[in-house]
Amino acid sequence: MLGEAFVRPEDDTAADAIEAIGDELALFDDWMDRYQYIIELGRKLPPFPKEWTDDAHRVPGCQSQVWLEAQMDDGTMYFAGASDAAIVMGLVALLLRVYSGRTPEEILETEPSFLSDLGLVQALSTNRGNGVEAMARAIRSAAAQENDRSSED
Repeated sequence: MLGEAFVRPEDDTAADAIEAIGDELALFDDWMDRYQYIIELGRKLPPFPKEWTDDAHRVPGCQSQVWLEAQMDDGTMYFAGASDAAIVMGLVALLLRVYSGRTPEEILETEPSFLSDLGLVQALSTNRGNGVEAMARAIRSAAAQENDRSSED
């Protein structure tokens, strides 16, 4: 049974989610407004269980603390995530909107290049940009492990 902390998809596919995020970001004229929007997305994430804010769930390579949990449910991967920084929490929300509720194959087929294509990585400090890319790697790594596991069955 899927817990409350996991993000359920709003969009039919990862590609649809990326397109929707692009459309939403385009509504704002400047990056300060976009940052506010991204922070708001983070505030809407489901609550992340306190017991998961440990080293086992921590994403390495992030300037802020970021935690991630993955769960398989009927061939679909779901993710829960959190951060101790508001803007990073919003970036977690964007990544989970794209990747949570997808099959491991779809996750692996969806390159995180959309982060650069939407101008997100370039608008962040170098450390935060590296952190977002580390989160995407962690998500794709979990999908690759799940994919390997299912191909062994």
